[in-house]
Amino acid sequence: MAKRATGWHREFEDPIELTDGRKLVSLHDAATYITKLPKEEAAATEWQSAISELMLAVERNRPTMLARIGFMQALNRHRVREFNPDRKDHHWGKRKLKRDQ
Repeated sequence: MAKRATGWHREFEDPIELTDGRKLVSLHDAATYITKLPKEEAAATEWQSAISELMLAVERNRPTMLARIGFMQALNRHRVREFNPDRKDHHWGKRKLKRDQ
């Protein structure tokens, strides 16, 4: 029977892919990435939140998904979501019954 990793060696369900092609697989990889950030950037609220989620995942055995979400939010904090008008419209509330046809 395989022994499960604990602490900093726990792995994310889905690795975090960085823009330079690297992948962060474990909590330790994510923590190492954050510690190598410039101090001004690491002091940002989003990175502080990601750090606290990483610590909770390690110290209190919380799900790694929460740490991954915090990391992704910090990583993409400057990205602006663009509206795509070509997307298919939702049909919520527009359902037609057979009797109305």
